[in-house]
Amino acid sequence: MLVTPHKPPLRFDPAEEMPEAGEDKINQAFIDTFRDIQETVLKDSGHAERAVHAKTWGLFEGELTVFDDLLPDYAQGLFAVPGAIHPVIMRLSSIPGDILDDEITVPHGLAVKVLEVEGERLPGSEGHATQDFVLVNGPAFNTPNAKMFLANLKMLAATTDKAEGLKKGASVVNRGLEALIEAFGGESRTLKSLGGAPMTNPLGDVFYSQTAFRYGDFVAKISVAPVSANLVALADKPEDVKGKPDGFRDIVVDEIARNGGEWHVRVQLRTDKTMSIEDSSKPWSQDDSPFLPVASIEVAPQAAYSEAHARADDALSFSIWHGVTAHQPLGSVNRCRKDTYKAAAEFRGRANGCPMHEPRDALKRG
Repeated sequence: MLVTPHKPPLRFDPAEEMPEAGEDKINQAFIDTFRDIQETVLKDSGHAERAVHAKTWGLFEGELTVFDDLLPDYAQGLFAVPGAIHPVIMRLSSIPGDILDDEITVPHGLAVKVLEVEGERLPGSEGHATQDFVLVNGPAFNTPNAKMFLANLKMLAATTDKAEGLKKGASVVNRGLEALIEAFGGESRTLKSLGGAPMTNPLGDVFYSQTAFRYGDFVAKISVAPVSANLVALADKPEDVKGKPDGFRDIVVDEIARNGGEWHVRVQLRTDKTMSIEDSSKPWSQDDSPFLPVASIEVAPQAAYSEAHARADDALSFSIWHGVTAHQPLGSVNRCRKDTYKAAAEFRGRANGCPMHEPRDALKRG
């Protein structure tokens, strides 16, 4: 599939990253806050969960195929070899760090782990052969930098062990407020993160990296969008999961079992210095640089959740710092995620007696 750049992309320049003052202290505060969330959940449930993206709605496997006629600007890093095929593991999730009733609607997450990836590795992922993408169903992050992300995370951490009934009530109110704001052309990412997200099918979502990454010689943001007819039909489709604690999981499992699905991996190249690397809250203009497809992901009909899947999920971690230097995470928010995600995964592995490992082939569900 031939893609044409809108205008020439800017070349990657490491000097454009500008660390915040006191970033080491901010990073340690992230580790501590994630640990607080995980310890609270462990105390309440007896099982350690991810500090974010805790609840799994579906875990399934497929194949990523790089398009064989990409122009040179798009044939970079993982996508440099025409027609290359890689196994992938995909995980659909709910964003919070505790396992919530699906009636409490929050942003949706998609993590993609690409296997059999060659190339120079990022620090901390040496010896592995995977490339992870961690995505959310919105084009921009809800805060501009790590410092404000930390403040927002602490607010969410304070709700981790609150009564679920209160959270359901707040979710209803916040959904109503968000719908009113959107009726007037606006959006509140804070309301969405606090249970105000719409009650829609996650399989119809378009997912975004929200933050910037090196893209070989250039810089880009990544997106994964549904393209098969069954998934496109689910875009913004309302789903009534009231009274169904795992309603979204049931929906995902049923659809993947019956039809599977196909997605495109899309790339938005940085073509102007106004496209900020450090401020993740500002979407890059798609008029100046559209998201263009570079690969497809095909998932055959299969089981997407079971006790065996849950065991496999416990042994997996997804991090934007699992990957190759050609896709180095960039910017304030990404830098703070490096040690934080590593520490959170190690805590989960110790608490559950199931150390994390990076797979080299298909999931072992045992």
